This record gives sequence, C-alpha cells and structure tokens, in this order.
Amino acid sequence: MLRKIYLISLILIVGFKFVHSQVGGRYTYDFLNLTNSARVASLGGEVISIPDSDLNLSFHNPSLLIPEMDQMMVFNYVNYFSDIQYGYFSYSRDYKQIGSFAAGIHYINYGDFIASDETGAITGSFSAAEYSLNLMYSRSIDSLFRVGVNLKPILSTLERYTSFGLALDLGINYVSREGNFSTGLVFRNIGLQLKAYNQGNHEPLPFEILLGASQKLKHAPFRFIFSAQHLERYKISPQETKETTDNQNIYDSEQTKSGIEEFGDNLMRHFLLGLEFNPIDAFTLRFGYNYQRRQELKIPAKAYSVGFSWGFGLNLQKFQLSYGRSTYHLSGASNHFSIAIKLKEFN
Repeated sequence: MLRKIYLISLILIVGFKFVHSQVGGRYTYDFLNLTNSARVASLGGEVISIPDSDLNLSFHNPSLLIPEMDQMMVFNYVNYFSDIQYGYFSYSRDYKQIGSFAAGIHYINYGDFIASDETGAITGSFSAAEYSLNLMYSRSIDSLFRVGVNLKPILSTLERYTSFGLALDLGINYVSREGNFSTGLVFRNIGLQLKAYNQGNHEPLPFEILLGASQKLKHAPFRFIFSAQHLERYKISPQETKETTDNQNIYDSEQTKSGIEEFGDNLMRHFLLGLEFNPIDAFTLRFGYNYQRRQELKIPAKAYSVGFSWGFGLNLQKFQLSYGRSTYHLSGASNHFSIAIKLKEFN
C-alpha cells in the first residue's frame, strides 16, 4: 500500500511541475487532443477508465494498455471538416514479467492550400500536417492498480514552418475485484516545444488533467461512463466580459447568469457522460454527451443535437469494428471509423 502512495505522489508532483494555465488558442500541437477512436467519439470524446481489450483506449490513458491486447493492431480514420483528415495506427505486444508495450502514429492532414503574395497574386500551393509517435508502456502494481506512460515525439509542418516537440502522458487505473467498477487518472501532454516555428517563440503544450470512472451493471447489459476534463483549472468557459459594443449580443447570455448559474455552467463544462448498451456479446450501442461542446458550438435558436454523439461496435472473433458520429455544429458532424485486428487469432 505504501508503494502505491509513493507512486501516485510521484505522478502528482511530476505532473504539476509542468502545469501551465491554458486558454484555448494559446498553446501548440492542439491535434494531440483529437479523438481518434470511433468508440471514444461516440461516448462524448474522452474515456480513460474502461479496462477491456480495446487498444484504442490506451491512447487516452496509457495504463489501459493490458495483456489482453497482445498482438492487436488498430486503424482509425476520421473524416473531419473542410477536407481535414486525421487518424491513428497502433500495434501492441505483451511480455510476461516485464509489461505491455505499444507503438503508434497519430497524424492530421490539413490538406492543400493556395499560396499567394501580399498583393493576392497566386504563387503556388502548400500543405500542412502534424505527426506524433506514440511509445507506450504499462504494467500492474498489483491485482487492482495499473500504471502507464506514453512518450510522444511530435513533428509539425505548416507551410515552410517546422516545429519539433516532446510530450508525455502519465496514467493510473484502478479496477475493482469484481471488475464492474473502474477509475482512471491521466496527466496528459506534459512536455515542451523543442524547436519553435519562429526562433525564440516557444509555445506551451496543451497540458491537461483528466479523471474518469465507469460502472458496469452486474445484472443488466449497461455500462455508464463518466469523465472529467481540464481539472488543472476551474474556468474553461469562453471570455465572459464585453470587450466592445460590437460583441454585446455574443456575451449577453453570459452576463445575465446569476452566480449560481455561472458556477453550475463552469462546473458542467468539465463533465462528459457516456453509455454503452451491450444486448449481445458481439454488438454494442453507444451514446455520449459533451456539455462544453454543446454550449460553445450550438446556435441558440437551433441547438438540435450539438454536443451529442452516438455509435456502435461489432466484436467478432478476429476483428473489432466501430463507427462513431459526433455533432459539433448545425452544419456538420465528424465521422469516425475504427478497426482492430486480433493477430493472435490468425495463428
């Protein structure tokens, strides 16, 4: 028990040593926080506490990399917005008495752009893309606790500008003895920009602390998932003060909130909710709700399903197939596709 306390204390100390107070748009490599997995996307966008044999879950919490994922390979593809595409590939191996290992590549392609000079004359074209190598390791502390680490070298190329960085994810996961309840804690994107786009202008990484829990019912085919994001700071809502009279309509709704309403709104922006319904072993329906996404991207007069997500999964003998759809705005949603191949089943 004392060893567990020392380990958790070390994670906390290392994590907070690199904490920066972050506000949207003030940090670099934001693609690191994109959701690749169709399963995670359909559950609201963050899942750090489900301990089953889905290799994609280790991307969100490296301590979820478990021996059951040995010789598993996953491919993810996301059709995002404005011709932006991104995805994730990973492969895992387990070595008894040593631990579980995985390696993967996370990428985003922003597409091709028209280049022009200051007069508007077209001079050619350019592209933009970012890449992150994921090197994971995890092992059990005892029968209930597991820890993991994900080392992420980063390359970003935006037109003629290039940047290199290094990030680290630290995670810990607890699973109850009966296996129905689990919880996870993650310190994500601890690190720094090694080479800036412009010399001398180094930007912080999007550090984040997450906490999550999941509860599977013993006598019913349901699993409830709860996640809390951005625990490194309390206020994650947009700016709530009027800067100019031109912005008055934008901020009026924020200004009319009472103190209790403002507190509740900021609190709820941290939470994501998910539900899995598993009527048979081979098929799962999934639903999620992201309060922050709904509040920041909805059009008040036509909110519709903004912030909600859904999907399904097929768990076959040699494959896992998943689809997820997340509604970001009235004008569009992201479509996520995932496939996992259980290579051991082919032996």
